[in-house]
Amino acid sequence: MKVPPGPTEVAGGTAELLADADRDGSWMLLVNGTPQSHVDLDDPTHLEFEYVRRMGHVLDLADEPESPLDVAHLGGGALTLPRYVSVTRPGSRQRVVEIDQPLTDLVREYLPLPRGARVRVRADDARVGLAALHTASTDVVICDVFAGARTPAHLTSAEFAAEAHRALRPGGVYVANVADGPPLRFARAQVATLRSVFGNVCLLAEPGTLRGRRFGNLVAVASDAELPIAGYIRRCARDPMPSRVVYGDDLDRFTGTARPVHDADAVDSPEPPAGVFSR
Repeated sequence: MKVPPGPTEVAGGTAELLADADRDGSWMLLVNGTPQSHVDLDDPTHLEFEYVRRMGHVLDLADEPESPLDVAHLGGGALTLPRYVSVTRPGSRQRVVEIDQPLTDLVREYLPLPRGARVRVRADDARVGLAALHTASTDVVICDVFAGARTPAHLTSAEFAAEAHRALRPGGVYVANVADGPPLRFARAQVATLRSVFGNVCLLAEPGTLRGRRFGNLVAVASDAELPIAGYIRRCARDPMPSRVVYGDDLDRFTGTARPVHDADAVDSPEPPAGVFSR
């Protein structure tokens, strides 16, 4: 592969591809100094970020092993999960909506996709791209979108979740990266929002984050079909940093009195504390 340039101006600010000194063939994408993605070109099944690994578990259990999936990725970054799906589920059709075309160009030039990957990237706002998907056209919708280090408000509402529900086939799965810290008001509201649209919801997260001890990434999973909770629990327990699966009565207690968020009152996800992304 070609050696990536230094800091490069993209639509969202300054992007940089840094070699991972601890893992040969691996690269970190930073945008404005915030780690956005990690890619292992030699082994696309390696998911370095803990929350991305949890999303990988959801993808693994979305259908029978190695069965192709139709996946819509809202937010592209370095295309970590599209690479993962292309290797673990050959023949999958994947559509990525990434608003930052110069960032996508940088990634595709210097971090090539695996051979045979069927990945199409559209330069657009995530909600506009989601609305363009045909009804009942995809098996999984993944939302992992940040402007700077925050998820934009228009991607956090019940109306947005309803668009994802519309695009999913019956039994399809919606997965979202929810970044929050104590007292987790944003995450609780996001659970209430998804529950207002989908029949089944759970959270996958590191225990310290769930207890409100630190800022972190919670993975929200939603579907009208029954979720494979036991499978999530087994996989999350085996991770290098084990995480909890919150569902049922425990999710009721977590949500508490939080109410669904609508377009009229939606807000960006919280600003991360200074230094939270330092390596």
